[in-house]
Formats: sequence, C-alpha cells, structure tokens
Amino acid sequence: MDISVLVPLYNEAESLPVLYDWIVRVMHENKFTYEIIFLNDGSTDASWQVIQDLYAQDENVRGISFRRNYGKSAALHCGFQAVKGDVVITMDADLQDSPDEIPELYRMIKEDGFDLVSGWKQKRYDNKLTKNLPSKLFNATARRVTGIKLHDMNCGLKAYRQEVVKNIEVFSEMHRYIPYLAKNAGFTKIGEKVVQHRKREFGTSKFGMSRFVNGYLDLMTLWFLNKFGKQPMHFFGLVGSIMFILGFIAIVVVGAMKLYALAQGVPAMLVGVNPYFHLSILMMILGCMLFLAGFLGELIIRNSNERNNYLVREEIGLSKE
Repeated sequence: MDISVLVPLYNEAESLPVLYDWIVRVMHENKFTYEIIFLNDGSTDASWQVIQDLYAQDENVRGISFRRNYGKSAALHCGFQAVKGDVVITMDADLQDSPDEIPELYRMIKEDGFDLVSGWKQKRYDNKLTKNLPSKLFNATARRVTGIKLHDMNCGLKAYRQEVVKNIEVFSEMHRYIPYLAKNAGFTKIGEKVVQHRKREFGTSKFGMSRFVNGYLDLMTLWFLNKFGKQPMHFFGLVGSIMFILGFIAIVVVGAMKLYALAQGVPAMLVGVNPYFHLSILMMILGCMLFLAGFLGELIIRNSNERNNYLVREEIGLSKE
C-alpha cells in the first residue's frame, strides 16, 4: 500500500464528507493505493455516524472511535499503530489542510529520502494576535530548544516514512513535537514544505491560550525527558549531591567559626540560633530529598508500562492480525 492518511477529529461532522471526497480524488488522479483512517476523538456530534456511512461505501475507509476525548496525541498514537501504508500522511479534519499537497509530500519521502516532512503554512488566515503571533513565538523557542530548523513544528499536515511512526511513542500532548520525537529516535532527515493554508469552512477552532501555555510546558518536559528521562539520577542525583555537600561545608564553617570565637574569648552567637546553621541543615535535607527523587525516578522509569492504554469504543475496517 502506498499511502495511509490519518485524520484525527473532534466534532467535524460537516467537513468530513468534503474532506473524504477531496482525498479520494487526489488518490485516484495519482493512482495511489491507499487507506483513510478517521480517528474520532470522542466527538459529541454526528462525526462517527458520518465515518460509518463512508466506510459502508468505501472499503478503503477505516475508523477508530474513543469513548471520550483523550486528545490528539492519543488519536495519533492509535492511528500510527494501525497504518499499513509505506508513507503516512497526517492532516486535520477542518479543511484547513489541502489534500492536494499529498503527492508532493509522498515524492519527498519516497524519492528525496526524507524520514519526515513537515508542512509550513507560510501564509496563514488565522487571527494574527491570538494565534499567529503566539505560534511564531512558540516555534522560535522550539527551534532553539530542539535544534530542528522548522518554521511550523505543530503543523497538522505531515508525511512520514512508515518506519518512523512505528518507532516513536506519542503521549500526553507531545503531538506538537513529533519531529523532535523522531529525531530522538534516530530519524534525523527531517524536511519542510510550504503548504497552503485554507480558511476554516465549518465549526470553530479548538485553539486557545491554554494550548499555547501548555505547549511551552510540554516542550520543557520533552527536553528534560530526552536529557534525563532515561537516567533521572544524572540530574536529581547531581543537584542533590551538590546541595548536600554545600550544606555540609556550611555547617563545618559555622562550627569552626564558633570554636574559633570560643578560643579567642570573643562572644559569639549560639550555633542553634545561627540562621546560617539552619540554612545549612535545610540544604542538606533538600540534597537528600533530590537524591532520593532521582532514585525513585529510576525505579519508576523501569516500571512504567501504562502510559498508552486507551479505551477504544469501536473499530471498523481494521484487521486484528
């Protein structure tokens, strides 16, 4: 199979028939063998009924429907597990991503040898203050932290070699940083293509300032996990040891100053009421706690296997092989 198209969606019943017709037209014009997998993320409208109707008329349609809204990362995680195409295309269901970009994305993966190609909506039709500006700030930070020179890391329109999606784990809200996840997994040939951005025709945008703020927090989390996630003791143990040693040295200094004052017959503050003594004790305690946190982190890392368990309500068109 040439292409698997993944479409995560939430309450997009009106746009699905239009998107489906558009994708099918592009596939037939280019003589691709394909599958379209709709990922219904707990929609409360008629989205799943629309997907079932499309499946009834086209054997190339598949679908996964969650019992509740888990988020885009959960949808993509399950979709990546199900794909069979040599090239995997992800795109949003709101018709702001153009399926006409698929042939060129496919060519860049198959002929140019890219592991992943991310779209770049150079000309956007979103609100400049509430979405475009935060997006630019977010992407500038992401480029600096990840070292990946993409203008729009969170663009929904992407193409992947199948090997990539089968070897990365998308969890929490980390779908924003799939190129970084791919890079950390060893897939370093990451490209970019300028793609068309279209105005939303149906429904309302799910973007909000909370997503912008959470995006920064997730970026820092991902950077930290990549840096110390496999060996948290390298961070917590190091910082804890430094704090413990500094606290111990400070206690020795406070005690030595007290002994020196007694030897010289000079009045000196009692050690027990000296604020530096209490600060030193606090540093030693915090050092021990950080060291233990690193140790516990090592234990947790070795026993975490529940991160991607999602309750799937129903599946259609997916074999159990």
